[in-house]
Amino acid sequence: MGHTIAEKILGNHAGGKPATAGEIVVADVDFAMIHDARAGNALKMIEKLSAGRADFALPHVKRTALVLDHYSPPPNMEAANTHVAMRAFADKHGSPLYDVGDGICHQVLPEGGHLTCGDLVVGTDTHSTTYGAFNVFGTGVEGTDVSAVMMTGKLWFRVPETIHIELNGVLQPGVWAKDVTLTMLGQLGAEGANYQALEYCGSGVAAMAIDDRMTLSNHAAELGAKAALLEADEKTFAWLKAHGAAAPKPVKADADAVYTRRIVIDTAKLAPQVARQHNIDDVVAVPDVAGKRIQVALIGTCTNGRLDDIRQAAAILKGKKLAKGVRMIITPASRAIYLAALREGLFEILTAAGASVEAAGCGTCVNITGHYIAGDDQVVISSANRNFKGRLGNPKSEIWIGSAATVAASALTGVVTDARTVAGGDWRAAA
Repeated sequence: MGHTIAEKILGNHAGGKPATAGEIVVADVDFAMIHDARAGNALKMIEKLSAGRADFALPHVKRTALVLDHYSPPPNMEAANTHVAMRAFADKHGSPLYDVGDGICHQVLPEGGHLTCGDLVVGTDTHSTTYGAFNVFGTGVEGTDVSAVMMTGKLWFRVPETIHIELNGVLQPGVWAKDVTLTMLGQLGAEGANYQALEYCGSGVAAMAIDDRMTLSNHAAELGAKAALLEADEKTFAWLKAHGAAAPKPVKADADAVYTRRIVIDTAKLAPQVARQHNIDDVVAVPDVAGKRIQVALIGTCTNGRLDDIRQAAAILKGKKLAKGVRMIITPASRAIYLAALREGLFEILTAAGASVEAAGCGTCVNITGHYIAGDDQVVISSANRNFKGRLGNPKSEIWIGSAATVAASALTGVVTDARTVAGGDWRAAA
């Protein structure tokens, strides 16, 4: 009987032999991440455990990145003091530190060369599944778990069952990985893959750029997935090499691997999708709801704040203006992406169209910083990952979720719009 990618990676880190779904393993962790919204508990735990112990040590602390991205910039004294404590901890122990404006944890970890194919990586955020785009078993844990990793380099896992998802066919211009993930949410429902791994393959995946693959793995968190894994290819190897990662150790599933379910999607036939207010799995095709009035457009977050997303928006809005009464905010996923977008002139295009650009971080996505709160009965269309009631600070507003292209096209017209119907609806064709 063969094994899945998830079974192989966890097995490789827990003695060397492939593990089996349902098995409990204690595995060596290659790298860990803790962000500012979860750092408080972790640092308190370390302080508690180290009290009065001259022999206390954190041998794996240098393989744990501290990321200041949720309280970015800090909206209150408590958050500011958490940042002070994190900086002091990093200075003392030599942990990699990503400060305010450096970017979102799930972007800066791969950009910083902290992971490579075949790795096991954990982070204090459900969207740590993002790392699966690089053939990494990435998963979310709590802050106290990261404390254990810093002390021992290990964590226990129950090996997840795996759903096999085959994407066949190249996405049409104006259709993106976000539309695939929303399709999956419409099929399986929110939490429909709880504690299961997703394994994506097929010609549809092979055709995707790395930015889109990261969206594919990232958005698996809304399905409740433990991990979302892709096989590595030359695109993966080239991207990792360009970012200084260690030599890849690619892992493939066996031909006779056992899956709990197999799903096949004809990606060539997909239309743009949106998730309607308050329910991430209330998914419909954009043409079916075109014309819905919107007042706010948000592009960014760990799901869709990468360079290709910003290019999509700029291609659609170049030389044009936002619809009357529409505000647009753009939050790049990292400082590196911000600088790349500046060099390409993308922010000049978007600012001239009427958009505002924020520093890289999570603050707008989860409304921690309070930089934008929608008014009563206003409709927000966003490229973020979640549209929970009150997510942006006002439970009386609506949040719709779509790709960056759908968001930009809707901001241009003032209503939910299929990007394929507007000029510049595919930045690759417009370039």
